[in-house]
Amino acid sequence: MAGLWALVLLVPLAVLSAAGWGCLPALCGAVLSAGACVLLARCRAGGGPCRRVCVLVLGDLGRSPRMLNHAMSLSRNGFAVTLLGYPGAKPHRDVLSNDKINIVYITEVMTAMKFGSKIFQYGLKVFVQTLQICYILLKIDAPSYMLLQNPPGLPAIAAVWAVCLLRGSKFIIDWHNYGYTVMSLTHGDHHPIVVIAKWYERFFGKLSDSNLCVTEAMKEDLRVNWNIKATTLYDCPSPIFRETPLELQHKLFKKLAKDFDAFKARSESVPSNLEQTAFTELHAGTGTVTHIQGRPAILLSSTSWTEDEDFSILLKALEEYEGFINSGITLPPLVCAITGKGPLQEFYNNLIEKLHFKHVHICTLWLEAEDYPVLLGSGDLGVCLHKSTSGLDLPMKVVDMFGCRLPVCAIDFPCLHELVKHEENGLIFKNSHELAVQLKFLFTDFQNEKNKLGVFKRNLKKSKMVQWDENWDETVLPLLAASN
Repeated sequence: MAGLWALVLLVPLAVLSAAGWGCLPALCGAVLSAGACVLLARCRAGGGPCRRVCVLVLGDLGRSPRMLNHAMSLSRNGFAVTLLGYPGAKPHRDVLSNDKINIVYITEVMTAMKFGSKIFQYGLKVFVQTLQICYILLKIDAPSYMLLQNPPGLPAIAAVWAVCLLRGSKFIIDWHNYGYTVMSLTHGDHHPIVVIAKWYERFFGKLSDSNLCVTEAMKEDLRVNWNIKATTLYDCPSPIFRETPLELQHKLFKKLAKDFDAFKARSESVPSNLEQTAFTELHAGTGTVTHIQGRPAILLSSTSWTEDEDFSILLKALEEYEGFINSGITLPPLVCAITGKGPLQEFYNNLIEKLHFKHVHICTLWLEAEDYPVLLGSGDLGVCLHKSTSGLDLPMKVVDMFGCRLPVCAIDFPCLHELVKHEENGLIFKNSHELAVQLKFLFTDFQNEKNKLGVFKRNLKKSKMVQWDENWDETVLPLLAASN
């Protein structure tokens, strides 16, 4: 009980320190409302928690693959899972059809106020979110564990911690990154909101019962600088990420050709016994699918279109690639498909529209959860432009690409070596020119399995990557047993 009262008092104090004391009357009323919620919850809380787990992410559930993987693994091990998050992208059908997973969507809190400073508006939004999270967590059946993704952790960390105290649940944080470093991209390192967020994560993060993180570098940083003991759970590909048979590739290319010219057959005079896309052809008589001779190469990338991924690097590299072909170098035409949604998508789409390539086609698209792994498994090379705000997390998109045996060119940042092995399963670059040179090198005679791209693919096949289920059972199950 004391935990939730502590939350009711601590969050307004944090808001006041950021927004100023002029908002005191409004916050006092909110505190009284929160107190009423606490008393109501106290009356309703009865009985001990059962074999249930609440998995919470203050983000789009369909675009939170690691948390969806957690939910699937928990359900496979006999836990009833309540999955909380924002609506948006549709989760994979394996999640939607799982009778042990109950999805509860949270309405995203939006501030429509036209008065007060931005800090005040943000502080009020945080406080309303706190009340919202507490209400939802007190309304669901009491879980044995609450597993929270961070970031975003403000205000969820304190709210979940307090509710766990009240309901007798164990609190686990899965550290994907640090929220304050993400916020610093927009506000700068010394902005009051960033300073408060850093204090908040450090203070409340220590109150969890157990912690997971995504790299050994983050594990060490949490230990040394935050006095938090964490267990590294590397992202691993789920079984849906694998090489795509040519028949499935052809079906997906036909589907995409309806909206994107780059996937359409290059010749208008296609024989009646053939069904063609830009990359494949189906032989009507035999039903077999083959690659088209002289087909374009497929370059794939995925993004949330945020500040931590500078896609101008890729666009400049593609300009150089176009220049290589125009200068007489023998290289295949290139189809660059970039998947994802996000705030900077329109900005980059405007840049792409100004490019007038003859040999390179760029298309930005959004794929259903079932189609995305099929496309990755159909590609020739992946590109990753993710630069960690903390330098301590790894891009899950590369994990998925490796699951599909798709080699990667990735931009360099600290701890990337924990995933991408230069000259073994891909290449690491520092700028657009290095990427352009790598594209030229890898796509020279790219359909010859003896070239470097073929070597990388064979290395990925031989590596026998640990699958998510195996890794989760070895790492997380003992953690759950130990916390009982």
